[in-house]
Amino acid sequence: MRPTALITGGGRGLGAAIARELAPTHDLLLGGRRRNSLDAVLAELPGATAWPVDLLDHDAVAAATADIDRLDVLVHNAGIADLGTIADANAAQWRDTFESNVVAVVELTRLLLPALRAASGHVVLINSGAGLRANAGWGAYAASKFALRAFGDALRLEEPSLRVTSVHPGRIDTDMQRAIVATEGGEYDPERFLKPGTVARAVRQAVETPRDAQPTEIVLRPW
Repeated sequence: MRPTALITGGGRGLGAAIARELAPTHDLLLGGRRRNSLDAVLAELPGATAWPVDLLDHDAVAAATADIDRLDVLVHNAGIADLGTIADANAAQWRDTFESNVVAVVELTRLLLPALRAASGHVVLINSGAGLRANAGWGAYAASKFALRAFGDALRLEEPSLRVTSVHPGRIDTDMQRAIVATEGGEYDPERFLKPGTVARAVRQAVETPRDAQPTEIVLRPW
């Protein structure tokens, strides 16, 4: 029986790249807020299955996870990057960022713990370089990614049958990155950023690491 991997935010960018890397060896559940956001990747990977659910709707998430009784890999890729200085970002912006980048991750993992335990599974947290060092204008986002790293550390200790990997890439050439650069007022040059496939390959290598080792953190920077 092939292992199963669930990838949130699997319809584009890094999530789609991770799906392409894992597709040859895993049965895929591709998460996305809307079913039509997954159509392009599903057409490319016909063996994959759509898993459309709004991760901020905890009742919907509970219903969507109820029938998953075994899960080998859970890749938390979905998240938001709402930038702003501490002086300008209000409480709602901080709350929305933590709800998307931390609370949604925690709740989905919690609901899937029985399935992950059944497979001695692997949880992969797509974090950020901002989860290791905060920069001006990225306060709420960086704080959420620091919290995500702490969650991963606690999960690794509390669930010793699971492997937990935090991946900290630098800036990646994605649609989200284009929006960020536009917000910053800069000119977009894709050569400045990591390729999604490069980060996805690192995720696959972590998943394929032999069981005698646990890849706890992976840090990638554009060269």
